[in-house]
Amino acid sequence: MGKKLEFITNELKGFIEDQKIFFVGTAACDGRVNVSPKGTDSFRVIDKNKIIWLNLTGSGNETAAHLLKNNRMTIMFCAFEGKPLILRLYGTAKIFHKRDIEFDSYVSLFPKNIGARQIIEMDVDLVQTSCGFAVPYMDFKEERTTLNDWSEKQGEEKIKDYWKNKNLTSIDGFETNIFGD
Repeated sequence: MGKKLEFITNELKGFIEDQKIFFVGTAACDGRVNVSPKGTDSFRVIDKNKIIWLNLTGSGNETAAHLLKNNRMTIMFCAFEGKPLILRLYGTAKIFHKRDIEFDSYVSLFPKNIGARQIIEMDVDLVQTSCGFAVPYMDFKEERTTLNDWSEKQGEEKIKDYWKNKNLTSIDGFETNIFGD
């Protein structure tokens, strides 16, 4: 059954690397709780207590807004194939934008993506596994290319315009700091 660990083991790192989807949970001190599914090749385990993920342009920017208010974050993986498992990573996170040196040091770890909006770095302070016995089996068919195709078609300037129209604040009106202070 479930275990609590202080770090990501090699076995769990392998599990993470095999997953096609993960879920990110954040919340400011007030307002709505956000849970976002994430896909594509956008997640890396840096070491046993540090992960990063490439946050791509989307219709909202809740994670960034929440982390500026409250830096707690939970990431969840579920085994939809093979041995049942739910894996949660708990910790505190920072946001890096293209203007930040940390963004430049991490972005090469991912496939090039014109829609790259931020890199989120999380210091993991608790790793929890649970059984996942009720998670259904699901077959992976293929990655969706819709977001990447859209980003390529838009180009960098139109994506920045999209950020101005859709990504400046959260649904609760919290700033995302996408363009800096």
